[in-house]
Amino acid sequence: MDHYIEIRVLPDPEFSEEMLMAALVAKLHRALGQRGQGDIGISFPAYSIKPGPVLRLHGQHQALSDLESLTWRKGLSDYCVSSDIKPVPAVTQWRCVSRIQVKSSAPRLMRRSVKKGWLTEEEAQQRLLTMQEARTDLPWLNLRSLSTGQSFRLFIRHGDLLSAPVIGAFSTYGLSATATIPWF
Repeated sequence: MDHYIEIRVLPDPEFSEEMLMAALVAKLHRALGQRGQGDIGISFPAYSIKPGPVLRLHGQHQALSDLESLTWRKGLSDYCVSSDIKPVPAVTQWRCVSRIQVKSSAPRLMRRSVKKGWLTEEEAQQRLLTMQEARTDLPWLNLRSLSTGQSFRLFIRHGDLLSAPVIGAFSTYGLSATATIPWF
């Protein structure tokens, strides 16, 4: 991961920063799925409560060049500005940027368990009385599943800073629970 591209979502009176970033990540997800290589990671260097206005793509120069040849940002060029492919500056820190799936709706989980036959209706009702819903304060994006069409929240965790890189594969969202990206 010796190169990167930085994409900044521009302020817009019609669309929120979060909506534009979600659209950008959705297009990136389709492009990374089309490539099927698992060699490009992402980060949100300006994240806090929200992912922020900056999406950084990390990878080898050739991988990023191949991605850019897909013109995957088509339709969003008025809403964001992208850098050229640049070499990563000298860094001493790396981190994992991963997806966290939060099981937050206890009633939905119990309905699903009954529907799948894992629990009876009575067992589900009993468990529902003692279940606590999971909550998180991680930044997230609202996305729509390409396979089911359902909306979901993609929670993003920027892991601890590490002193050495870890090689691995990235998902079609550009996220990984093990592989690291350079942090700068």
